[in-house]
Amino acid sequence: MLRLPRFRLHRPGTVAEAVTLLAEAGDRAVVLAGGTDLLPNMKHELVTPEVVVALADVAGLTGITREPDGSLAIGAMTPLAAVAASAEVRQSAPALAQAASVVAGPQLRRMGTIGGNVLLDTRCQWFNQTYFWRSAVGFCLKKDGTVCHVVKGGSNCVAAASNDTAPALMTLDAVLNIAGPGGTRRTQIDAFWTADGRRNHRLAPGEILTGIRIPPQRPGHRGAYGKLRDRGAIDYPLLGVAVRLDVGPSATVVAADVVVTVLAAAPRRITAAGDLLAGGGLQNGGCAARFADVAEAAFRQCHPLDNVPGDAGYRREMVRVYVRRTLEAAAAGAGPVHHV
Repeated sequence: MLRLPRFRLHRPGTVAEAVTLLAEAGDRAVVLAGGTDLLPNMKHELVTPEVVVALADVAGLTGITREPDGSLAIGAMTPLAAVAASAEVRQSAPALAQAASVVAGPQLRRMGTIGGNVLLDTRCQWFNQTYFWRSAVGFCLKKDGTVCHVVKGGSNCVAAASNDTAPALMTLDAVLNIAGPGGTRRTQIDAFWTADGRRNHRLAPGEILTGIRIPPQRPGHRGAYGKLRDRGAIDYPLLGVAVRLDVGPSATVVAADVVVTVLAAAPRRITAAGDLLAGGGLQNGGCAARFADVAEAAFRQCHPLDNVPGDAGYRREMVRVYVRRTLEAAAAGAGPVHHV
């Protein structure tokens, strides 16, 4: 049986109290949101905090509201199930609703939060194991060791971003609201990531993600999310694809964006997508060739590693398939794309 290590639990009632507790404990503390990822990681001794600051009682961190300027504000502690079920999110940000709807399984989506998913730790099949397993094989760059088991001789951690909601939020130009010892700040989600698998985000010590703001989207906005995984539920993604299509008059694509994840430490934008799709018509399958071109561009840009379960060559081939299918789903206003 895997047991939790000993720790002190704090349940602050305000953001200010939580920030103070984190500042006092320093690197000995972690934040507990829904706990669906943190608690298993603690049992595996991937993280061994002395202090756990739980946010469940902090006022003002839950809920989905429409702001006067038309933006959508989502509290960081809002359960993923609520994000997936929200009519406001489904209408204004369909890719996000779809991404939230395919995280793990129903029970975990009721506990897991959107803030926790954005801050989900990077994953690697050489890291996300028990302490006994890791000690037998040899510790890695991400924790306790000096070698990378994925890239022999590598000096950089290549654990993969595996948070389904992050690429969808990137296609929506989301802004993150953050509170810390120095006050509050906002950052574009694109600027939040780093290429370091050990810690792939720029949340400073003592800071807390308090909410997410999604700006108003263009009229004719369409979106979709595709997820490759071994099973139709529970599993972490082997590949995630988020798509945004902004459709103007005559069903013509005005702007577009495609972001993929699980291929590196941070979600990755397909750089050619916007140019390849802009100006294409959606009527009568008019974008089929353009969708195929974007899928081919994604294949050329993406080179998965053996950092998560699943053959890297197969995952790369699925980049083609999932980019095309997710574009088709967005164009048709369909639901999430699942594994083949």
